[in-house]
Parts: sequence; structure tokens; C-alpha cells
Amino acid sequence: MANVSKPGFDLNAYLRSAGPGRRIVQLNSSQVFFSQGDSADCVFYLHKGRAKISVLSSSGKEATIRLVGAGNFFGEKAMAANPGLRVTTATAVTACTALRIARPEFLRVMREEQDFSNLFSSFLLECNLRTQADLVDQLFNRAEKRLARVLLLLAEYRQPGEDDVLIQPISQQALASMIGSTRPRVNAFLSRFRKLGFIEYNGRIRVHKSLLNVFLRD
Repeated sequence: MANVSKPGFDLNAYLRSAGPGRRIVQLNSSQVFFSQGDSADCVFYLHKGRAKISVLSSSGKEATIRLVGAGNFFGEKAMAANPGLRVTTATAVTACTALRIARPEFLRVMREEQDFSNLFSSFLLECNLRTQADLVDQLFNRAEKRLARVLLLLAEYRQPGEDDVLIQPISQQALASMIGSTRPRVNAFLSRFRKLGFIEYNGRIRVHKSLLNVFLRD
């Protein structure tokens, strides 16, 4: 178990600044944080922007398995007992700023600072719960409902009374890979959602809370 955080340890300041074993990195859209097959030697904490986590099959088919927003970790495989090689690729979807924390430094701060350990443990628990929800979604929900759920997650409603959110740019192919469907079907679903007034779609997608009607109905 981690010790109580030392007096003077500022979790927010630590995550926002460079220092021993950690540095700030800035990437443009489409640049890669790490690639499948790279050594899993660091963890990233995203300050700004959005990144996607994807995997490439032996046949060359890419699937997007997670989108990362500001305030989240990624590359957490580096914290496994024997991390080995990356099994996914992390790519900037928009311009990104992130903190890169080398594995030895990450292990140190996890061991010595309770606040940091609690934050990362909460992140891992949230990821685990999201993975379980995604599995249930794939097993029991039709593709249209899975797309509605993904769009609502991307919108990340946080402000009371907020009725719509313009989500970050994302391709129909990326959405298709996230719900296990095809781009033409995603296009058809988006067109239907737009006709029903659940979204606005003109290059970028604006999600209305009424889209919950698709996700909640039987």
C-alpha cells in the first residue's frame, strides 16, 4: 500500500509540470504517442485534446477500442508486472498536450504518494467498469443502440441543463470500428438520428440529449 502523501506534494502541480522522469509532449492531429509493438515503458496523462487507442489485426484491419479525453491516463500497460510490448497504438485525434511519465518514476510516485495512487486506482476501476459495460453492449445491444451509446459517451454531458454538445471530430470509420459495424451502416444510422432530431450532422456531430431515447428504449 502507498504511504500517505508527503507534506507539500501537490497532485495537480505534479501532473501539470515536467520533472525527473516526466516531460510534457505536444502532438499534432494524427501523430502517434506510441505504436503497437513498442516497448511499454511509460504512461501518459492527457492535458488537452483527444486521442484514440486502436489495435491492428494481422490482416491489417484497424479497430478503435477507446477514445481518451483530457484528464485521463493512457498507456497503462506500462504498469503491468511484466509490461513487455505495447498491444495497442495511441494516436492524437486533435492537437494534444500530455505528460509522459517513465515507468520507474510512475512506480516511485505510486509507492510514495497516496493521492497519486488513489487517482490512478480510480482510473483503473473506471476503465474496468467501462470495459464490462462495453462487453454487455456488444453482446446484447443492436448496432444502432451501440452507436447512440458511443455518441453520448463522446458528448460527456457535465453541465446541468446542457441540451446539446458538439463532439470532437471523429470519422464514420472510427465509429464503425468502435461498435463492431460498417461505415455504410453508421452513415445510415447517423442520417436517421439527424432526421429524428437527435443530432445535427454537418461534418461534425452535435449530440442532443434526446438521443437518450434511442439508448434507453427496449
